[in-house]
Amino acid sequence: MSRLSNLVPPGARLPRRTSQLFTGLVLYGVSMAFMVESDLGLNPWDVFHQGVSKATGVSFGWVVLLTGVPVLLLWIPLRQRPGFGTIANLLVIGFVADGALAVLTPGESMAMRITYLVVGIALNGVATAMYIGARFGPGPRDGLMTGIVRRWPRLSIRLVRTSIEVLVLGIGVLLGGTIGLGTIAYALGIGPLVQLFMPAFAVPEGVAAAEAEPVVSGHPGAAQLEPAPAC
Repeated sequence: MSRLSNLVPPGARLPRRTSQLFTGLVLYGVSMAFMVESDLGLNPWDVFHQGVSKATGVSFGWVVLLTGVPVLLLWIPLRQRPGFGTIANLLVIGFVADGALAVLTPGESMAMRITYLVVGIALNGVATAMYIGARFGPGPRDGLMTGIVRRWPRLSIRLVRTSIEVLVLGIGVLLGGTIGLGTIAYALGIGPLVQLFMPAFAVPEGVAAAEAEPVVSGHPGAAQLEPAPAC
């Protein structure tokens, strides 16, 4: 499949990257709402977000936003530097998720709940490919993973990501987050979906490096193109 970025004139790529970034972040927030309203289980970080929301009474979207702040602070000892996409991720996704939850009715029948789940996971795959492919830097949670790997190169991305997600999943379940069919479906489906959509959205690294970014880059590279949740 030809990369969409190769069809766009170089001078037009920065606006295209920016619009792709924000479209991806908006779709990611909407995908989270669909999965929450399916009530069939969430990905590990969202189990944590939902559990904290239930325990504190703070809205789901605000928990997503507020959780990103201490996670981002953990970047400091890792010498990981945020990109424009990192800050956009922190600010956009939570508000969009709350907005989508306000207008999306809960799934009433099992067929409707499964539809919500499928739509949510599919949208999440597209959204992740869009925001990562724009190469404006990882989200706070993804950057924590890549930062740890850069700080301790002997650790694999798979080990670090699995360890972090098992930890937040466990805490989320204890706080009342929803784990179930959706959690398993997300774990099995998100990697192949991101890999499927990434060729259409991935901006070549050389092009991204050549264009000035509003905030210093979070070292865009191969590690950030690993299929992973955007938040």
